[in-house]
Amino acid sequence: MTVPITTRNANRNAPTDPLWYKDAIIYQVHVKAFRDANGDGYGDFQGLTEKLDYIANLGVTALWLLPFYPSPLKDDGYDIQLYEAIHPTYGNIEDFREFLEAAHARGLKVITELVINHTSDQHPWFQRARSAPKGSPERDWYVWSDDPKKYSGTRIIFTDTEKSNWSWDPVAEQFYWHRFFSHQPDLNFDNPAVLEAVINVMRFWLKMGVDGLRLDAIPYLIERDGTNCENLPETHVVLKKMRAALDAEFTNRLFLAEANQWPPDVIPYFGNSDECHMAFHFPLMPRMYMALRREDRTPIVEIMQRTPPIPADCQWAIFLRNHDELTLEMVTDEERDYMYNEYATDPRMRINVGIRRRLAPLLDKGRRQIELMNALLMSMPGTPIVYYGDELGMGDNYYLGDRNGVRTPMQWTDGKNAGFSEADSAALYSPVIVDPPYGFQGINVAAQERVKTSLLRWMRRLVGVRKEHRAFGRGTFEPIQAGNKRVLVFMRRFQGETLLCVNNLSRYAQFVELDLAEFHGCVPVDLWSNQPFPQIGELPYLLTMGPHGFYWFRLVSAEEAPPAAGTPDPGARKKS
Repeated sequence: MTVPITTRNANRNAPTDPLWYKDAIIYQVHVKAFRDANGDGYGDFQGLTEKLDYIANLGVTALWLLPFYPSPLKDDGYDIQLYEAIHPTYGNIEDFREFLEAAHARGLKVITELVINHTSDQHPWFQRARSAPKGSPERDWYVWSDDPKKYSGTRIIFTDTEKSNWSWDPVAEQFYWHRFFSHQPDLNFDNPAVLEAVINVMRFWLKMGVDGLRLDAIPYLIERDGTNCENLPETHVVLKKMRAALDAEFTNRLFLAEANQWPPDVIPYFGNSDECHMAFHFPLMPRMYMALRREDRTPIVEIMQRTPPIPADCQWAIFLRNHDELTLEMVTDEERDYMYNEYATDPRMRINVGIRRRLAPLLDKGRRQIELMNALLMSMPGTPIVYYGDELGMGDNYYLGDRNGVRTPMQWTDGKNAGFSEADSAALYSPVIVDPPYGFQGINVAAQERVKTSLLRWMRRLVGVRKEHRAFGRGTFEPIQAGNKRVLVFMRRFQGETLLCVNNLSRYAQFVELDLAEFHGCVPVDLWSNQPFPQIGELPYLLTMGPHGFYWFRLVSAEEAPPAAGTPDPGARKKS
């Protein structure tokens, strides 16, 4: 399949900045949900490849793909049956190679999943282990016990479906350990053979050209009596060995840690720059929603104060929504109740310890709120991740089971199956969203391409502005304690560039006075319009803002400031 190249920076052999992930903007997509090329009702790699121009034109610089490996699909592919193959519904290895080449030709990095905490119970490793004698090397690939009360201090993650972290296997005649679903037995990383096998899987995909690997559920790799079986020191021994293998054989590749923990507990996953390059900042995300609804910056300011420094070559990954529930594990009980009451009034919106909703429905389709939250996503410290369809304001269907309501087909047009597939509607892996206000008839790519003020076109502009300023990805984060708590203000500084971000969290117009004495004589220049604001003087700097409005400024000297709109250009000729 030949795919035209329509974007710049297409030279895959060009030198790559080893810190490319600091400036990245990641687009998260499920292959099955994006585009069905062969008409079977499931998205596939050929369909994804056909739509790469859309992704590249959005301005993002990397793709994060959810699992696409052979799987019984009881957990949407996170129950892996074979690590070094493609699920036949999505295509084959050659289709993946063509996709990878086409993505790289457009300057897009590709990050895939390395799910190493557990496998499917259908994986050959587990089938071999359960059939092998107790105590044998083959049995030792997983975690077994005769006592289901072992590791009793360990919490259950999927509280809606699992009553224990142990399940009985009648073939093995033992209990096996699983931190997630009972059909996902945990691998035994105390066995060196397991670690070597996982490193070989890593090598397989990196040799093919994958740029990064998201390490799923890594706080749970090791089990020990008398602990909660999370964040144990032995886990970091495993990660250091994996990172050493990565660095010895590959250049400019990435480990992204999925560790849903408090920031001080996540810091060790960076190691001394010898474990993961990036890690998700899970606790920031719910506090952004709390701050918005409370119209009070305090939740954001407090979690950032609780976030320790990280190594200079490491980075946080931040997000508003993704393929899972909006997790509320890293909040207090009071905060969790508040989030449920504000964002999940229908109990069907809740699952496990979280909320299964997309961005737009969470914000009641409020355009100003959606814009402000995306502005925070693009300006807070870290690498932003945009979930597919959120750039359109897609809705969800929480009547579907598990987290499937936020994994519905991408809405391309107002035609059959939202332009996702030519299959019969009944054959789709999931029904498309049809009911207003989120139905595909009104919310789709084709419609938003035609409207200059659409959310899609606004998001392209937002991403473009972010990419012009490296301080967003690499700069310091310096909160400014303005008098008005409804306004969140912070500086981002990097290599002589100073950015000022001002965010109105209120649904009403607000003003804020800022102490900018350090920048006396400088001029704030709006990043969107390149228009200067009044020069900073000796008095507090006054700004007024509309409901849920925000400003991004660069602070420059008066000499560097562009002329204000309507100001005569002294170099221009006088008209006769």
